[in-house]
Amino acid sequence: MASHPTATSTRVDPALLSLELRHQHRLTDRSGDGLQVWSARIDADGEPIGTLRAARCLYWRSGNLYDRMTDEGGFLAHVAAQVLTPDGQFSQEFEEAVEMPNSLLVVDHLDLPSPWQHPVVAAALVAALIDRFTNNHYAVVLPTTDTATVPGAALLHQAAELLAADEYDEGLLVIDTCLAAPERAAAQVRQRLQDLSQHGMDYPYDEADEEDEWELTPRTRTVLRLALEDLGQMAWAEVAALGDEQLTRKSAGLFASLPRLTFGQDSGWRRQMARTFDDLAADLTAGRDLEPGCTGEEMALHLAISRAREIATDRPRLVAAAVEGLPVHRYDLDWEACSDLLFQDHDVLMLFDASMDGIEDPGNQVNQMLGMVNLGLSDWFTPFDPDCARDPARGFRHI
Repeated sequence: MASHPTATSTRVDPALLSLELRHQHRLTDRSGDGLQVWSARIDADGEPIGTLRAARCLYWRSGNLYDRMTDEGGFLAHVAAQVLTPDGQFSQEFEEAVEMPNSLLVVDHLDLPSPWQHPVVAAALVAALIDRFTNNHYAVVLPTTDTATVPGAALLHQAAELLAADEYDEGLLVIDTCLAAPERAAAQVRQRLQDLSQHGMDYPYDEADEEDEWELTPRTRTVLRLALEDLGQMAWAEVAALGDEQLTRKSAGLFASLPRLTFGQDSGWRRQMARTFDDLAADLTAGRDLEPGCTGEEMALHLAISRAREIATDRPRLVAAAVEGLPVHRYDLDWEACSDLLFQDHDVLMLFDASMDGIEDPGNQVNQMLGMVNLGLSDWFTPFDPDCARDPARGFRHI
């Protein structure tokens, strides 16, 4: 096993970690089409400290994936014997264990020096490979602690558990990327990695979720405000361009992303909808609690959370500049929690479901049974609580 001593000048801070990925393939080597071995050099502040290795085993590009993996030997051959049949098909047991077996990512090597040997660090490294090398048709296979042939097996086992892996026969752990649980687990690992960076490597990662209640952090508020301002600009531009034009299923833009029952609304209704983005952004700017006060604001906030997630992913430099100097918190940019906890209910999202057409009618049986309010388009901007209504004299943005 290769050793990468940590430079004395390198602090043990997970925020310094990065991966440099390397894969060499001879153009005339057809076997490389079905099995790609990737080596990731783990750096801390530019200094190499370890390695992580994984193999992409592509079922659809291999003549016989069982033979190809067996030929590699070691852990890959062991995995092949457990999940594939000799004729190259996935075994019945494996097809029952994962949702959509298609290809494999087999993690078979982790080398980290002692200052960095932490389950959350290992899980974050593995999650980074999963994010870059798989889609939702992959099963990620990792070893259990007693897999003696795999360097770092014990740490990889702990990483797999943090990433919602399921136990499989004969020393294997499997992460099904088709399911939502691994994605949620990876998000939690990233949050815990921030905890380690902020509080030190001794921070109790397994108890962190119970230590404090979720809150809308300054960094999250800032990115949400960027999203609301962005959507507000789009909405007001469309108000000016559309007028009273009726939308169709082929229409594009922000208003076309709303439930279909809104497509026939006039410019007056659209102006009120556009103002919801401005109102919520103003709340964040003023430091007020973010509590949607009407159905239109609930819809605006749902769209803003989705847009904020996109901004955080696609505009990292913009986000870094916007949050510079703000305190780091374990719940920063936790969009799933925002979707869950910033609303009293998610009734408005039912309007996207064509099978629920008519549910906006107060006389609808399901509407009455669930106690829904203000889903009708004429009520979208009626305050849930009249005592907390917006100032009716606040006006509209000039366009």
